Parts: sequence; structure tokens; C-alpha cells
Amino acid sequence: MKSKLNLTIDENLVPLTKAFAKKHGKSVSELVEILLREVVVADEPGFSEKWRGKLVIDPKNEPRFDALKDRYQL
Repeated sequence: MKSKLNLTIDENLVPLTKAFAKKHGKSVSELVEILLREVVVADEPGFSEKWRGKLVIDPKNEPRFDALKDRYQL
């Protein structure tokens, strides 16, 4: 479901924005939505960043570690 949102934009930017949107076959609303999605998604941590340091393997109690150690010469 879509919602309306009012934006205040520099008046010199409005015609340039409309022309850019038309050139790319999009509405100004679509452009704003695309750019906001990129910014919001880029701000969220990735999978590896989210889990980094939270999974700990105790090599003394993990028999699979020995197999990996031998296989990859760790």
C-alpha cells in the first residue's frame, strides 16, 4: 500500500528532477522511492556484519574442527 508524502525541494531542482524522471521513464515519486530504498538498505548491516563475533567455536569440544583443521591446514 502506498502513502502520500510531502517533500520540500529546492525550486531549481524541481524541473531538473522532472526531466530526469521523464528521461528514465519514471515518475518523481518512483525516483524518490528508489533512492530512499537504496539509502535505507545500505544503512542496514549485512549478514556477516550482523553475526560477526557472535558465533564462537570451542576447538577443544568440537570434533568437526579437527577435521577442518587437517583439511585446510589451520
